[in-house]
Amino acid sequence: MDNSTNSTIKTKPAAKAATDGKPTLRADARRNREAVLAAARERFGKCGLDCQMEDIARTAGVGVGTVYRHFPTKDDLIAALVADRFRRLAQRAEQALAEEHPWQAFCDLMRYSAELQVRDRALSEFLSSQPQLGQHEAVQSGLADLTAELIAKAQRAGGMRKDAVIEDVPTLICGLGAVTAGAAGNMPELNWERYVEIMLDGLRSPGVNKLPPPRALIQR
Repeated sequence: MDNSTNSTIKTKPAAKAATDGKPTLRADARRNREAVLAAARERFGKCGLDCQMEDIARTAGVGVGTVYRHFPTKDDLIAALVADRFRRLAQRAEQALAEEHPWQAFCDLMRYSAELQVRDRALSEFLSSQPQLGQHEAVQSGLADLTAELIAKAQRAGGMRKDAVIEDVPTLICGLGAVTAGAAGNMPELNWERYVEIMLDGLRSPGVNKLPPPRALIQR
């Protein structure tokens, strides 16, 4: 395959906000929704995505009807968890941009992303099976633009190699997902913390070998 020919990954059009045309949730309804999301993260992390909605309701301390009012199907609940993860990552990326040392800020952002992968392994495996969804949410949440800006800032400061691009990030994170999945099973020698540091060293300036161009570009 000729790596010099770039294609473009097209993302879905930005979805309307969930509150468009709807009244703002009351405070108690908002608390219930957040409790359900937190419970779903916990239960999916322990039992995988086959966990039942009734189990999530018990963990959240609400009735199962409350769960279904906010999330009519399990797919709706998973989609909300995916969007919530990328919102949190975008918030952390925005904070990283305000840091004095951009290379260190980028490294801390990647370590934070790695910790999310480990704590929420079931959702990470789901995203690994649907990479286009992850790329769509990265664009939708603003994470892709914020990370690209942080990369450029780190390069200008001399901390990151000049040929690193935003498209490298999902590749590295998907690789991390495979490592964390293996470490959870019968291969504890797959040490994800070491993987992250080796990965970051590969992005450190000046770099040794010239990187091939990305095969696809994230449309932002």
